[in-house]
Amino acid sequence: MRPVYVFNGPNLSRLGTREPDVYGAETFDDLAALCRDTGRELGLSVDVRQTDDEAELVAWLHEAADRAIPVVLNPAAFTHYSYALRDAIAQRTAPLIEVHISNPAAREEFRHTSVVAAVASGTIAGFGLRSYELALRAIAGTP
Repeated sequence: MRPVYVFNGPNLSRLGTREPDVYGAETFDDLAALCRDTGRELGLSVDVRQTDDEAELVAWLHEAADRAIPVVLNPAAFTHYSYALRDAIAQRTAPLIEVHISNPAAREEFRHTSVVAAVASGTIAGFGLRSYELALRAIAGTP
């Protein structure tokens, strides 16, 4: 099975309790199960991770680049200001899809800018946890 990383940034471990009107009632465990189940269906071995630490996320992105492993990335709040994350993504050697559970463009103005979008293969946002499923399907369709 082809490996794929699913990386999640700050506060996503709080899914289910954090602003359920925005992010839904599903938990991070639900998200991880959805990603692994979708991956199995598509012939992908999915490794799901979450961190609140920017440095750890950058290290994971370096690992993915060094191993040419595709990434589904929800950078969360790092989306809007982390140039360190942007520079790590620019080093990618396989597809990387930026995902968001909500639609940042329909939220507060500070969420409208993504510093990582320009170096990602694409962005999927606003479909709840299904954003991850769509991203995994996109990766499965790429060589």
